[in-house]
Amino acid sequence: MTNLLKLLDLSTDEIIDILNLADQLKYEKKHAIPHPLLKGKTLGMIFEKASTRTRVSFEAGIYQLGGQGLFLSSQELQMGRGEPIQDTARTLSRYIDGIMIRTYAHENVEKLASFAGVPVINGLTDLAHPCQVLADLMTIRERKNKLEGLKMCYIGDGNNMANSLTVGCLKVGMSVSLACPNGYHPDEGVLAFAKEYPNFELLSQPAKAAEDADVIITDVWSSMGMESEIEQRRVAFKGYQVNHELLKLAKSDAIVLHCLPAKREEEITSAVLEQFADVIFDEAENRLHAQKAVMVKLMGQ
Repeated sequence: MTNLLKLLDLSTDEIIDILNLADQLKYEKKHAIPHPLLKGKTLGMIFEKASTRTRVSFEAGIYQLGGQGLFLSSQELQMGRGEPIQDTARTLSRYIDGIMIRTYAHENVEKLASFAGVPVINGLTDLAHPCQVLADLMTIRERKNKLEGLKMCYIGDGNNMANSLTVGCLKVGMSVSLACPNGYHPDEGVLAFAKEYPNFELLSQPAKAAEDADVIITDVWSSMGMESEIEQRRVAFKGYQVNHELLKLAKSDAIVLHCLPAKREEEITSAVLEQFADVIFDEAENRLHAQKAVMVKLMGQ
């Protein structure tokens, strides 16, 4: 593993290795055991999209590993004035030891990685959200003590979360059931990958997808950059809400995850979010540990 751009690029063993290291780093942090595994290393963090969890977890994570994070707003870099990505990539590579970028077009991350001389981590693109899904898998394994054989149900937009959840869950041996409205399906490349697995299904009925699920996951109906589609999407996603009626169809010990931020009473009711707040905020915390593991794997000796 030389970069983390999308989970399609990783093997099952690589995903499990990251999760195992994340567990170890979480244990060490909880018990105040220092782990300066990236002492003296610098991570440049490029943000074209606003962030709470991504920025704070990466910045705190590199610090806890003994390194330093540099917040780089795209509007403050020459990229914001039209410098080609390949020139920014080659310049930054002379100064720092790794690059994390949170942006819109996935092609820009792929291009950045192809010209950078240091590892590149995708902090989010319109196609993929690998760091979030590593944290999700970590959380599921903590709560269920396994991954293989579990059923993950995703309800909502076939967005970057649906794409990465589908790939990550299938690669670790989970069944995947997606419920997405027509016209809002996941990426065609992801669906081509998923259709090779007999334990994958893409449905239009949330109730059918939720049957016997061990984990139910959702995300906002309108992501950043889709502000003009909000009303149209509210109509399209009517009925695609995670609520207590839907939960009755899942297993009695099912858990609910949400990558946050949540639009309460849209994709998830406040009552369900609060019922599963402990696990959802464990999921948010696990961004820190999973990303520390990724940085160690990519930037460590």
